[in-house]
Amino acid sequence: MNAHDFAKADERGVPSLVWRAGQERRLDMIRRAADGRLDGGRVLVDGCGIGMYNRALLKFTPHVFGLDVEAGRVRRAAAHAPRLAVAVGEFLPYADAQFDVVLSHEVIEHVQNDRRYAAEMVRVLKPGGRAVIFCPNRWYPFETHGHYRRGEYHFGNTPLINYLPDVWRNKLAPHVRAYTARGLRRLFHGLPVRVISHRQIYPGYDNVIHRAPALGAFIRRTTWFLEKTPLQKLGLSHWLVLEKS
Repeated sequence: MNAHDFAKADERGVPSLVWRAGQERRLDMIRRAADGRLDGGRVLVDGCGIGMYNRALLKFTPHVFGLDVEAGRVRRAAAHAPRLAVAVGEFLPYADAQFDVVLSHEVIEHVQNDRRYAAEMVRVLKPGGRAVIFCPNRWYPFETHGHYRRGEYHFGNTPLINYLPDVWRNKLAPHVRAYTARGLRRLFHGLPVRVISHRQIYPGYDNVIHRAPALGAFIRRTTWFLEKTPLQKLGLSHWLVLEKS
């Protein structure tokens, strides 16, 4: 990690920089959501960052593609992942019905036009293909993308911002969206997809476990148990799986 990794945190977020238990868990969730479509299938990572998930998905298929709006991130990703492009998700450089799986991992909240981004994901999916989407949950108690105060950006977790009314929340965090379940699904209304699964998940707490193993492990066990209860609605991220009809 270096300062360049965080240089555009307010505009683009910070991509996955290391691979730990939290990322491994999400990879398993992607595999289960794909339901066999990864095995030799064509996969697009729509907002690939420095290519961590591209490299991981190559374990299942050689046909992994990726794109990102930041050319510097794409250059880094190219060191360990092929088939990359510098592009924006609202205008994907692919023909219709090209992919068995499209992964959007904590990206849709940063794009200029999330409705168009959603439509483009669906356009490039094959019939029967699946989109797997992770993105911020409005009801998680912390805004993890930092906030602005008096015009100055402050990186890090900020409590309770997302619980404020939109007019105040968007002054403190105008650079990133956080979605309610209904608001996220609304982006796909009128598109030829059906919801396969939609729930909220808690973090992996890898940083906490690194600093305080016993405490971190306790927090992880407790909150992952909450995913099986109504309190899943307070989880960090949405996990939405859609299938193209």
